[in-house]
Amino acid sequence: MRGLDETLAGLQAMSSHELRAEWVRLTGTPRPRISPSLMRLALAWEIQARAHGGLSRTLQQKLEQVARGRTRTSAAVPGMRLVREWNGKAHVVTVGEDGGVSWNGRAYASLSAVACAITGTRWSGPAFFGLKSRKQQVAA
Repeated sequence: MRGLDETLAGLQAMSSHELRAEWVRLTGTPRPRISPSLMRLALAWEIQARAHGGLSRTLQQKLEQVARGRTRTSAAVPGMRLVREWNGKAHVVTVGEDGGVSWNGRAYASLSAVACAITGTRWSGPAFFGLKSRKQQVAA
């Protein structure tokens, strides 16, 4: 199998027809109607994403949220303290330097895990702690 650099360099020598065929072979989807130069960039991205893992789940979710345009989520940044009142008790969560969160002296992998521990049910952590809000819809 050719190396990644060789594969990417080979895109430059491909004709429009070869680029379209490579897109269909690689993705299994109909070719987009774009110029050969843009097709080379799209193929290069696909090839590199497959070799290196593509976009993180977090970034995919963020892009989907932006595309839908209904909500906005603020990032939980290191050092941030989030306070949420639940059943008459204030719960304070601290975001660590590594992005992990702590609540009641215990470390949790995510805000959603803390929200579940507090409520006993599945919650979106960002929504539970007020980091996710609905966007204002502008009347046309």
